[in-house]
Amino acid sequence: MSLKSNIYKILRIWNDVDSVRKGRVGKRIGRRAAGKVTGKMMRKLFK
Repeated sequence: MSLKSNIYKILRIWNDVDSVRKGRVGKRIGRRAAGKVTGKMMRKLFK
């Protein structure tokens, strides 16, 4: 893996922990799920 992908992975985990600490984990999960669905739809659309 490249350095950039490792940094992104670390930051994603860091932000998950931060959202749990601040009590916004539900909102974060919803946004991540929406992003994944949107990404899949865009991939199918521009394939």
